[in-house]
Amino acid sequence: MTIKVAVLGAGLVGMHFAVGLERIKSGEIEPYGVPFAKYKMEIPIEDLEIVGFFDVDEKKVGKTVYDVALESLGKVLPIPRSLSDVQVYRGLHFKSLAGLPFKARGLEEEYGIEGGIQKFLEIIDDIKPDVVLNVITTEKASPLGSHEAFEKAISAGEITASQAYAYALLKYLEKRKIVMANFIPSPLANDEGLVKMYEEKGGIILGDDGATGATPLTADILEHLANRNRKVMSIAQFNIGGNTDFLALTVPERNLMKEITKSSIVEDILGYDAPHYIKPTGFLEPLGDKKFVAMHIWWKTFNGLEDELVVNMRINDSPALAGLMVDATRISAALLKRGIKGTVYEVNAFFMKRPGPPGSKNVSRIVAYYNLLEKLKNLGIIS
Repeated sequence: MTIKVAVLGAGLVGMHFAVGLERIKSGEIEPYGVPFAKYKMEIPIEDLEIVGFFDVDEKKVGKTVYDVALESLGKVLPIPRSLSDVQVYRGLHFKSLAGLPFKARGLEEEYGIEGGIQKFLEIIDDIKPDVVLNVITTEKASPLGSHEAFEKAISAGEITASQAYAYALLKYLEKRKIVMANFIPSPLANDEGLVKMYEEKGGIILGDDGATGATPLTADILEHLANRNRKVMSIAQFNIGGNTDFLALTVPERNLMKEITKSSIVEDILGYDAPHYIKPTGFLEPLGDKKFVAMHIWWKTFNGLEDELVVNMRINDSPALAGLMVDATRISAALLKRGIKGTVYEVNAFFMKRPGPPGSKNVSRIVAYYNLLEKLKNLGIIS
Protein backbone atom coordinates (compact mmCIF):
# COMPACT_ATOMS: atom_id res chain seq x y z
CA MET A 1 0.00 0.00 0.00
CA THR A 2 1.61 3.27 -1.12
CA ILE A 3 0.85 6.32 1.01
CA LYS A 4 1.49 9.53 -0.90
CA VAL A 5 2.77 12.50 1.10
CA ALA A 6 2.90 16.21 0.26
CA VAL A 7 4.76 18.70 2.43
CA LEU A 8 3.94 22.38 2.91
CA GLY A 9 7.25 24.17 3.51
CA ALA A 10 10.60 23.24 1.97
CA GLY A 11 12.69 24.41 4.92
CA LEU A 12 15.05 22.38 7.08
CA VAL A 13 12.30 20.28 8.70
CA GLY A 14 10.89 19.28 5.34
CA MET A 15 14.32 18.54 3.91
CA HIS A 16 15.31 16.38 6.88
CA PHE A 17 12.01 14.52 6.53
CA ALA A 18 12.61 13.85 2.83
CA VAL A 19 16.29 12.93 3.14
CA GLY A 20 15.83 10.80 6.26
CA LEU A 21 12.80 8.97 4.86
CA GLU A 22 14.61 8.06 1.64
CA ARG A 23 17.70 6.90 3.56
CA ILE A 24 15.57 4.66 5.79
CA LYS A 25 13.76 3.21 2.77
CA SER A 26 17.07 2.39 1.06
CA GLY A 27 18.40 0.66 4.19
CA GLU A 28 21.18 3.22 4.61
CA ILE A 29 20.20 4.20 8.17
CA GLU A 30 18.15 2.84 11.06
CA PRO A 31 14.84 4.59 11.88
CA TYR A 32 16.10 6.25 15.05
CA GLY A 33 13.84 9.11 16.10
CA VAL A 34 10.74 7.44 14.61
CA PRO A 35 8.80 6.71 17.82
CA PHE A 36 6.83 3.58 16.82
CA ALA A 37 9.40 2.07 14.45
CA LYS A 38 10.09 -0.80 16.86
CA TYR A 39 6.51 -2.07 16.44
CA LYS A 40 5.05 -3.86 13.43
CA MET A 41 2.72 -1.24 12.00
CA GLU A 42 0.12 -1.81 9.29
CA ILE A 43 1.82 0.76 7.05
CA PRO A 44 5.61 0.24 6.96
CA ILE A 45 7.92 3.21 6.49
CA GLU A 46 8.87 1.85 3.07
CA ASP A 47 5.31 2.48 1.84
CA LEU A 48 5.60 6.27 2.21
CA GLU A 49 6.17 8.15 -1.03
CA ILE A 50 6.80 11.90 -1.19
CA VAL A 51 4.94 13.34 -4.19
CA GLY A 52 5.57 17.05 -3.81
CA PHE A 53 6.60 20.04 -1.73
CA PHE A 54 5.05 23.50 -1.69
CA ASP A 55 6.92 26.71 -0.88
CA VAL A 56 6.88 30.42 -1.71
CA ASP A 57 10.60 31.19 -1.50
CA GLU A 58 11.71 32.12 -5.01
CA LYS A 59 15.04 30.34 -4.39
CA LYS A 60 13.20 27.03 -3.98
CA VAL A 61 10.11 27.13 -6.18
CA GLY A 62 10.52 25.16 -9.40
CA LYS A 63 13.55 23.22 -8.20
CA THR A 64 13.69 19.54 -7.30
CA VAL A 65 13.79 18.51 -3.66
CA TYR A 66 17.22 17.01 -4.40
CA ASP A 67 18.56 20.44 -5.39
CA VAL A 68 17.00 22.21 -2.39
CA ALA A 69 18.23 19.53 0.02
CA LEU A 70 21.70 19.58 -1.51
CA GLU A 71 21.94 23.30 -0.85
CA SER A 72 20.69 23.15 2.75
CA LEU A 73 21.99 19.76 3.93
CA GLY A 74 24.55 18.65 1.37
CA LYS A 75 27.51 19.62 3.55
CA VAL A 76 26.42 17.37 6.43
CA LEU A 77 24.39 14.52 4.87
CA PRO A 78 24.34 12.45 1.68
CA ILE A 79 21.32 13.47 -0.40
CA PRO A 80 19.43 10.57 -2.05
CA ARG A 81 19.16 10.85 -5.84
CA SER A 82 15.56 9.62 -5.62
CA LEU A 83 14.59 13.14 -4.52
CA SER A 84 15.40 14.35 -8.04
CA ASP A 85 11.94 13.10 -9.01
CA VAL A 86 10.14 15.31 -6.47
CA GLN A 87 9.31 18.92 -7.32
CA VAL A 88 8.91 22.03 -5.19
CA TYR A 89 5.69 23.67 -6.37
CA ARG A 90 4.65 27.24 -5.71
CA GLY A 91 2.35 27.35 -2.70
CA LEU A 92 0.12 29.87 -0.95
CA HIS A 93 1.81 32.82 0.73
CA PHE A 94 -0.72 35.11 2.45
CA LYS A 95 2.23 37.07 3.90
CA SER A 96 3.59 34.06 5.81
CA LEU A 97 7.14 35.27 5.18
CA ALA A 98 6.37 38.99 5.62
CA GLY A 99 9.10 40.80 7.50
CA LEU A 100 11.68 38.07 6.84
CA PRO A 101 14.64 38.39 4.45
CA PHE A 102 13.21 36.21 1.67
CA LYS A 103 11.87 37.01 -1.77
CA ALA A 104 8.53 35.25 -1.67
CA ARG A 105 5.59 34.96 -4.00
CA GLY A 106 2.49 32.81 -3.62
CA LEU A 107 -0.08 31.45 -6.03
CA GLU A 108 -2.64 33.98 -4.82
CA GLU A 109 -0.26 36.79 -5.79
CA GLU A 110 -0.05 35.41 -9.34
CA TYR A 111 -3.65 34.32 -9.91
CA GLY A 112 -5.67 36.20 -7.30
CA ILE A 113 -7.05 34.59 -4.16
CA GLU A 114 -9.70 32.33 -5.74
CA GLY A 115 -7.45 31.55 -8.69
CA GLY A 116 -4.48 30.79 -6.46
CA ILE A 117 -6.46 28.35 -4.34
CA GLN A 118 -7.83 26.72 -7.48
CA LYS A 119 -4.30 26.38 -8.90
CA PHE A 120 -3.14 24.77 -5.65
CA LEU A 121 -6.05 22.32 -5.85
CA GLU A 122 -5.16 21.46 -9.45
CA ILE A 123 -1.64 20.50 -8.36
CA ILE A 124 -3.03 18.52 -5.42
CA ASP A 125 -5.42 16.73 -7.78
CA ASP A 126 -2.48 15.88 -10.04
CA ILE A 127 -0.14 14.48 -7.34
CA LYS A 128 -3.00 13.03 -5.21
CA PRO A 129 -1.48 12.95 -1.70
CA ASP A 130 -3.11 10.95 1.08
CA VAL A 131 -1.44 13.02 3.80
CA VAL A 132 -0.37 16.68 3.74
CA LEU A 133 2.16 17.80 6.37
CA ASN A 134 2.33 21.48 7.31
CA VAL A 135 5.78 22.74 8.37
CA ILE A 136 5.76 26.29 7.03
CA THR A 137 7.24 29.12 9.08
CA THR A 138 5.47 30.05 12.35
CA GLU A 139 2.75 32.65 11.72
CA LYS A 140 0.29 34.64 13.79
CA ALA A 141 -3.18 33.13 13.65
CA SER A 142 -6.46 32.94 15.55
CA PRO A 143 -9.29 30.39 15.19
CA LEU A 144 -11.93 31.43 12.65
CA GLY A 145 -14.61 29.07 13.85
CA SER A 146 -17.01 28.60 10.95
CA HIS A 147 -17.29 28.06 7.21
CA GLU A 148 -18.73 31.55 6.83
CA ALA A 149 -15.81 33.08 8.73
CA PHE A 150 -13.35 31.23 6.50
CA GLU A 151 -15.14 32.41 3.36
CA LYS A 152 -15.14 36.00 4.59
CA ALA A 153 -11.46 35.92 5.65
CA ILE A 154 -10.44 34.32 2.35
CA SER A 155 -12.31 36.94 0.30
CA ALA A 156 -10.69 39.76 2.27
CA GLY A 157 -7.25 38.14 2.14
CA GLU A 158 -7.17 38.31 5.94
CA ILE A 159 -6.16 34.73 6.50
CA THR A 160 -2.89 32.94 7.17
CA ALA A 161 -1.21 30.52 4.79
CA SER A 162 -1.97 27.54 7.06
CA GLN A 163 -5.64 28.44 7.23
CA ALA A 164 -5.75 28.93 3.47
CA TYR A 165 -4.18 25.51 2.92
CA ALA A 166 -6.63 23.92 5.40
CA TYR A 167 -9.56 25.60 3.62
CA ALA A 168 -8.33 24.50 0.19
CA LEU A 169 -7.87 20.90 1.31
CA LEU A 170 -11.34 21.01 2.83
CA LYS A 171 -12.68 21.72 -0.67
CA TYR A 172 -10.55 18.86 -2.03
CA LEU A 173 -12.28 16.47 0.39
CA GLU A 174 -15.29 16.64 -1.91
CA LYS A 175 -13.17 14.61 -4.36
CA ARG A 176 -10.91 12.49 -2.18
CA LYS A 177 -10.37 11.79 1.51
CA ILE A 178 -7.20 13.33 2.91
CA VAL A 179 -5.31 14.13 6.12
CA MET A 180 -3.77 17.49 7.02
CA ALA A 181 -1.28 17.33 9.91
CA ASN A 182 -0.35 20.75 11.28
CA PHE A 183 3.08 20.89 12.91
CA ILE A 184 3.18 24.67 13.47
CA PRO A 185 1.38 26.69 16.20
CA SER A 186 -1.49 28.00 14.05
CA PRO A 187 -4.75 26.78 15.64
CA LEU A 188 -6.19 24.38 13.07
CA ALA A 189 -7.05 21.31 15.15
CA ASN A 190 -7.88 23.84 17.88
CA ASP A 191 -10.40 25.57 15.62
CA GLU A 192 -13.75 24.02 16.53
CA GLY A 193 -15.38 25.04 13.28
CA LEU A 194 -12.57 23.71 11.11
CA VAL A 195 -12.52 20.35 12.93
CA LYS A 196 -16.27 20.06 12.46
CA MET A 197 -15.99 20.85 8.76
CA TYR A 198 -13.30 18.20 8.27
CA GLU A 199 -15.47 15.71 10.15
CA GLU A 200 -18.48 16.48 7.97
CA LYS A 201 -16.39 16.01 4.81
CA GLY A 202 -14.79 12.77 6.06
CA GLY A 203 -11.22 14.05 6.39
CA ILE A 204 -8.79 14.30 9.30
CA ILE A 205 -7.00 17.39 10.61
CA LEU A 206 -4.28 16.94 13.23
CA GLY A 207 -2.42 19.49 15.36
CA ASP A 208 -1.22 21.79 16.63
CA ASP A 209 2.56 22.46 16.80
CA GLY A 210 4.89 19.46 16.79
CA ALA A 211 6.37 18.60 20.19
CA THR A 212 10.02 17.67 19.78
CA GLY A 213 12.75 18.60 22.25
CA ALA A 214 12.47 20.77 25.35
CA THR A 215 8.68 20.84 25.72
CA PRO A 216 8.13 17.04 25.86
CA LEU A 217 11.02 16.71 28.32
CA THR A 218 9.55 19.45 30.53
CA ALA A 219 6.15 17.75 30.38
CA ASP A 220 7.62 14.39 31.43
CA ILE A 221 9.55 15.94 34.32
CA LEU A 222 6.41 17.73 35.51
CA GLU A 223 4.53 14.40 35.35
CA HIS A 224 7.23 12.84 37.53
CA LEU A 225 6.92 15.65 40.09
CA ALA A 226 3.11 15.59 40.04
CA ASN A 227 3.03 11.83 40.60
CA ARG A 228 5.19 12.28 43.71
CA ASN A 229 3.10 15.21 44.98
CA ARG A 230 5.96 17.67 44.92
CA LYS A 231 5.00 21.34 44.81
CA VAL A 232 6.53 23.09 41.81
CA MET A 233 7.58 26.62 42.75
CA SER A 234 8.72 27.83 39.33
CA ILE A 235 9.71 26.70 35.85
CA ALA A 236 12.08 28.43 33.45
CA GLN A 237 12.66 26.94 30.01
CA PHE A 238 13.99 28.71 26.96
CA ASN A 239 15.77 27.92 23.74
CA ILE A 240 17.85 29.85 21.24
CA GLY A 241 18.51 28.74 17.67
CA GLY A 242 19.89 29.90 14.37
CA ASN A 243 17.50 28.43 11.82
CA THR A 244 14.74 30.17 9.85
CA ASP A 245 12.04 29.38 12.38
CA PHE A 246 13.99 31.06 15.17
CA LEU A 247 14.56 34.02 12.85
CA ALA A 248 10.79 34.21 12.34
CA LEU A 249 10.28 34.12 16.11
CA THR A 250 12.13 37.44 16.46
CA VAL A 251 8.81 38.93 15.28
CA PRO A 252 6.86 39.34 18.59
CA GLU A 253 3.46 38.15 17.38
CA ARG A 254 5.00 34.98 15.89
CA ASN A 255 6.91 34.34 19.13
CA LEU A 256 3.67 34.67 21.08
CA MET A 257 2.15 31.81 19.07
CA LYS A 258 4.99 29.53 20.19
CA GLU A 259 4.74 30.73 23.78
CA ILE A 260 1.04 29.84 23.89
CA THR A 261 1.58 26.26 22.69
CA LYS A 262 4.70 25.66 24.79
CA SER A 263 3.18 27.01 28.03
CA SER A 264 -0.05 25.05 27.82
CA ILE A 265 1.54 22.01 29.50
CA VAL A 266 1.96 23.50 32.99
CA GLU A 267 -1.54 23.71 34.44
CA ASP A 268 -2.78 20.72 32.45
CA ILE A 269 -0.19 18.39 33.99
CA LEU A 270 0.28 19.89 37.47
CA GLY A 271 -3.33 20.89 38.08
CA TYR A 272 -2.24 24.41 39.01
CA ASP A 273 -0.50 27.22 37.17
CA ALA A 274 2.99 27.31 38.67
CA PRO A 275 4.93 30.50 37.87
CA HIS A 276 6.70 29.82 34.61
CA TYR A 277 8.67 31.31 31.74
CA ILE A 278 8.53 28.91 28.79
CA LYS A 279 9.26 30.40 25.40
CA PRO A 280 11.78 30.65 22.56
CA THR A 281 13.92 33.64 23.43
CA GLY A 282 16.26 34.45 20.61
CA PHE A 283 17.99 33.98 17.29
CA LEU A 284 21.74 33.41 17.09
CA GLU A 285 22.76 32.51 13.56
CA PRO A 286 25.99 30.58 14.37
CA LEU A 287 23.92 28.01 16.31
CA GLY A 288 22.25 26.99 13.06
CA ASP A 289 19.75 24.16 13.46
CA LYS A 290 21.35 22.86 16.67
CA LYS A 291 19.48 24.92 19.23
CA PHE A 292 20.57 25.63 22.81
CA VAL A 293 18.04 24.67 25.49
CA ALA A 294 18.15 25.61 29.17
CA MET A 295 15.74 24.53 31.88
CA HIS A 296 15.39 25.23 35.60
CA ILE A 297 12.64 23.66 37.77
CA TRP A 298 12.36 24.38 41.49
CA TRP A 299 10.07 22.39 43.82
CA LYS A 300 9.26 21.58 47.44
CA THR A 301 9.66 18.02 48.66
CA PHE A 302 9.09 16.09 51.91
CA ASN A 303 9.69 17.93 55.18
CA GLY A 304 9.38 21.28 53.38
CA LEU A 305 12.84 21.06 51.80
CA GLU A 306 13.51 22.40 48.32
CA ASP A 307 15.14 20.77 45.31
CA GLU A 308 16.14 22.08 41.90
CA LEU A 309 16.81 20.65 38.48
CA VAL A 310 19.03 22.40 35.93
CA VAL A 311 19.33 21.09 32.37
CA ASN A 312 21.42 22.37 29.46
CA MET A 313 21.11 20.72 26.03
CA ARG A 314 22.05 21.14 22.40
CA ILE A 315 19.36 19.60 20.18
CA ASN A 316 19.24 19.17 16.41
CA ASP A 317 15.94 20.96 16.00
CA SER A 318 14.62 19.96 12.57
CA PRO A 319 15.46 16.22 12.58
CA ALA A 320 13.65 15.82 15.91
CA LEU A 321 10.40 16.95 14.30
CA ALA A 322 11.05 15.17 10.99
CA GLY A 323 11.19 11.79 12.73
CA LEU A 324 7.79 12.40 14.33
CA MET A 325 6.33 13.28 10.93
CA VAL A 326 7.13 9.79 9.62
CA ASP A 327 4.92 8.12 12.22
CA ALA A 328 2.24 10.82 12.17
CA THR A 329 1.90 10.09 8.44
CA ARG A 330 1.66 6.33 8.87
CA ILE A 331 -0.78 6.54 11.76
CA SER A 332 -3.08 9.15 10.24
CA ALA A 333 -3.26 7.28 6.92
CA ALA A 334 -4.27 4.12 8.78
CA LEU A 335 -6.92 6.04 10.74
CA LEU A 336 -8.31 7.57 7.54
CA LYS A 337 -8.53 4.09 6.02
CA ARG A 338 -10.75 3.06 8.97
CA GLY A 339 -13.16 5.92 8.35
CA ILE A 340 -12.05 8.00 11.34
CA LYS A 341 -12.62 11.71 10.73
CA GLY A 342 -12.33 15.13 12.35
CA THR A 343 -9.37 15.13 14.69
CA VAL A 344 -7.88 12.45 16.96
CA TYR A 345 -6.91 13.53 20.48
CA GLU A 346 -4.66 10.54 21.24
CA VAL A 347 -2.53 11.27 18.17
CA ASN A 348 -2.39 14.99 18.90
CA ALA A 349 -1.57 14.47 22.60
CA PHE A 350 1.62 12.62 21.70
CA PHE A 351 2.80 14.50 18.62
CA MET A 352 1.70 18.07 19.37
CA LYS A 353 2.41 20.80 21.94
CA ARG A 354 -1.20 22.01 21.97
CA PRO A 355 -3.36 19.01 21.14
CA GLY A 356 -6.73 19.51 19.49
CA PRO A 357 -9.69 19.47 19.67
CA PRO A 358 -10.30 22.75 21.55
CA GLY A 359 -10.37 22.32 25.31
CA SER A 360 -8.18 19.20 25.30
CA LYS A 361 -5.73 18.68 28.14
CA ASN A 362 -2.00 18.29 27.71
CA VAL A 363 -0.51 15.19 29.30
CA SER A 364 3.09 14.12 29.62
CA ARG A 365 4.46 12.49 26.49
CA ILE A 366 5.12 9.26 28.38
CA VAL A 367 1.42 8.99 29.24
CA ALA A 368 0.41 10.08 25.74
CA TYR A 369 2.73 7.51 24.15
CA TYR A 370 1.15 4.58 25.95
CA ASN A 371 -2.38 5.90 25.44
CA LEU A 372 -1.72 6.13 21.71
CA LEU A 373 -0.02 2.74 21.63
CA GLU A 374 -3.07 1.15 23.23
CA LYS A 375 -5.40 2.85 20.74
CA LEU A 376 -3.31 1.71 17.78
CA LYS A 377 -3.28 -1.87 19.06
CA ASN A 378 -7.04 -1.84 19.68
CA LEU A 379 -7.60 -0.63 16.11
CA GLY A 380 -5.22 -3.23 14.68
CA ILE A 381 -2.85 -0.58 13.30
CA ILE A 382 -0.06 -2.06 15.42
CA SER A 383 -0.10 -5.83 15.72
